[in-house]
Amino acid sequence: MHVIVVGGGISGLAAAHRLLAAGLRVTVLESNRRLGGKLHTGQIAGVQVDLGAESLLARRPEATELARAVGLGDALRPPAVTSAAIWTRGDLRPMPRGQVMGVPDSAAALAGVLSDSGLARIARDAELPPLAVHEDVGIGQLVAERMGNEVVDRLVDPLLGGVYAGDAYRISLRSAVPKLYEAVRKHDSLLAAVRSLRPEPSAAGARTPVFTGIEGGVGTLAAAVAEDVAGRGAVIETGVAVTGLRRTARGWVAALDDGRSLAADGVLLAVPAPAAARLLAAEAPAAAGELGSVEYASMAIVTLAFRRSELATLPRGSGFLVPAVEGRTIKAATFTSGKWDWAAAADPELFVLRVSVGRWGEEGALEWDDADLVRVALDDLGEAAGLRATPVDSVVTRWWQGLPQYTVGHDARVARVRGYLAGLPGLGLCGAAYDGVGVPACIGGAEQAAAELLRTLPTGPRVEAGE
Repeated sequence: MHVIVVGGGISGLAAAHRLLAAGLRVTVLESNRRLGGKLHTGQIAGVQVDLGAESLLARRPEATELARAVGLGDALRPPAVTSAAIWTRGDLRPMPRGQVMGVPDSAAALAGVLSDSGLARIARDAELPPLAVHEDVGIGQLVAERMGNEVVDRLVDPLLGGVYAGDAYRISLRSAVPKLYEAVRKHDSLLAAVRSLRPEPSAAGARTPVFTGIEGGVGTLAAAVAEDVAGRGAVIETGVAVTGLRRTARGWVAALDDGRSLAADGVLLAVPAPAAARLLAAEAPAAAGELGSVEYASMAIVTLAFRRSELATLPRGSGFLVPAVEGRTIKAATFTSGKWDWAAAADPELFVLRVSVGRWGEEGALEWDDADLVRVALDDLGEAAGLRATPVDSVVTRWWQGLPQYTVGHDARVARVRGYLAGLPGLGLCGAAYDGVGVPACIGGAEQAAAELLRTLPTGPRVEAGE
């Protein structure tokens, strides 16, 4: 049987990997010239670094398992340092412990990050009427009601912003932090809910690094998976866009922008929600309408390389986050050469770091030219970390509409989409817009979508490629 995978990002490549393992013929179609999507490596001052996603959540196994399956097991690397900071109230302060996505388990955990009045407001949570969370709610909304706005603005929002580049008051608690959502439904206070999620001191998971990386960059995972699936017979075409989908009695036909039509038994859409909406408009208009309502945030990554000899002091830790209320342009910084040993070893005379710019609803800075983005990044780095030097190289990477927003009701929206598509055998969806934006979540969602597609493929005469 033949399946077309539309989209050559890590979701599409992981789905192709799973479908090939089941013995199917696979064609991967990617509209860009480059595979990998948000997994992308590049060069700065001769050092290979990630220009997109740069770490993997280690406690979800899907990404590390796929890396091992395609020969990158020996390249998996834990970070050299894990201590992060937050630039708030005029200083870089250590990232508080005892919190779940910024929601603290005690007021004391946020000492220094919040004002005295902000700390006192957190402590009042235990005195409020019992929690009554029956439906999905915005994380920021719930935390502000229980602990005050300051903890949202100074900690919850920058942490969520590092994942979604979004607004904490709009992001779904159920979709973004499902374990906390379940916990708040079982406890009378938010403090008690967070405490219930503390890992046991003796648990093996407590000793496992939260994140891991890959020598040479996480972007090498996409290249390795693409090489693996091509080596096992998959047809991969780049620079080819699918412009329409049509269901037939024998399967599906994809219209391509070069005038061809490609037939298959099944189609798996591994593209952003707006692109999926356009392709489903004719065959599944209700699903297309839901997908078309998914919002996205844009961001830019400014990567900088400095000579270590020209830095008065080397930045410490893995990096820092910046609350939006600080009014700065950058929202986060990652000290690449400090965080990853392999990056430092690539050129010991250089120190490489990167900052991110852009939040949901705030795309103005992304319209600036590269030189202005670099200048503003250097200004903020100088004030935050005392880093005042001229970079020997810089690279600006823009990710337009790159991060889906998991707003309140996201789970229900995804469930409705899947319900609408249930009556269309041989059609599947996967990607960052559905079950998580992290790399392991995308891979896990792709593998699940591929498995479900296999169960719905029609029986009878098989469709030949190009028929």
